[in-house]
Amino acid sequence: MASGIFCGLFHYLFFVYLAFSFVGLQNFVLGRLIFVSKPDPDNAASTARWLVSQNSWGILSTISSDFGGAPFGNVVSYSDGPPNEGQGIPYFYLTTLDPTAKYAISDERASFTLSEYPIGTCGKIDPENPTCAKITLIGKLKQMEPNSKEVEFAKTSLFSKHAEMKNWPKGHDFRFYKLVIESIFLIDWFGGPKPLTVDQYLHLKPNELTSTV
Repeated sequence: MASGIFCGLFHYLFFVYLAFSFVGLQNFVLGRLIFVSKPDPDNAASTARWLVSQNSWGILSTISSDFGGAPFGNVVSYSDGPPNEGQGIPYFYLTTLDPTAKYAISDERASFTLSEYPIGTCGKIDPENPTCAKITLIGKLKQMEPNSKEVEFAKTSLFSKHAEMKNWPKGHDFRFYKLVIESIFLIDWFGGPKPLTVDQYLHLKPNELTSTV
């Protein structure tokens, strides 16, 4: 029995060694594999894209038609692209049986909030600490055109990151959505939100883009 435990431990440690060594870019944080290190906080665009590419879920808020127009926040899964091909635009697979998609039909205004904390790179500091980055993307939540080239990209992006989505009930009216970003609120250090335009966020310089996603 002892030899079996030792053998299992050896294989586990060997796997960890390989994972740390692979390409020199990967790190384990709280048991999660992180492919790209956190960018310098002075580079707002890279930090924003890093946050969006490394996360897999966030809080999507829409305007509630059931609660007098109050914001309604919902935990949703998303993807901005296949592995290492993030485009920065969040894509969602939502059912109209859920309030979020239902509200977006009557009012497309939405915001999507992400934190660095779930990635596991904030250490022991509180999630509200400014050095634990957070971002809110504000814009319009739009249903995507069926059979379009972009919806195929969204499908690949989501199903490669959230495999179980492929088996979600077909009769529950799941549809593909995207957030059309109009403004960005980013905090990744002390001193308040960082100035960052949508154009800067979506169109990083090639060397910054490859090092981020």
